[in-house]
Amino acid sequence: MGDLSHVDESGRVRMVDVGDKPLSRRRAVARARLRVAAGTAERLRDLPKGDALATAELAGVMASKRTSELIPLCHQLPLSVVEVRAEVAADSVEITASAETTAQTGVEMEALVAASVAALTVYDMAKAIDKEMVVEDVRLVEKTKEPV
Repeated sequence: MGDLSHVDESGRVRMVDVGDKPLSRRRAVARARLRVAAGTAERLRDLPKGDALATAELAGVMASKRTSELIPLCHQLPLSVVEVRAEVAADSVEITASAETTAQTGVEMEALVAASVAALTVYDMAKAIDKEMVVEDVRLVEKTKEPV
């Protein structure tokens, strides 16, 4: 296991200097799961278009664009695209978020923030009917980097 990327030799936190790195096309995909009661999943599934899931997807996109304001040492990135999909399963809402950029550093934090905020948005909308919901399994599932 290597050193922490945001800690210097003396143990002080710092922003990573990416100034000498070449631009690369970068993509990251993250997932999150909101575990819900079966009845909550059924209610969410039966909502009309423009519903809680569409709102959650939009919240995830909006949050990804604010990642550098939320994570103190994150670089502000020019995002070329962010996509968030929320799908209701039998006892969960499965969220997949992808983010892309052409930059000197990766875009995984933007994808993770998008997935997390989308899950939290559904949580917020369903908390009145389900007190046992759990946001879980937030993880990076893919990360790519290609030269430009």
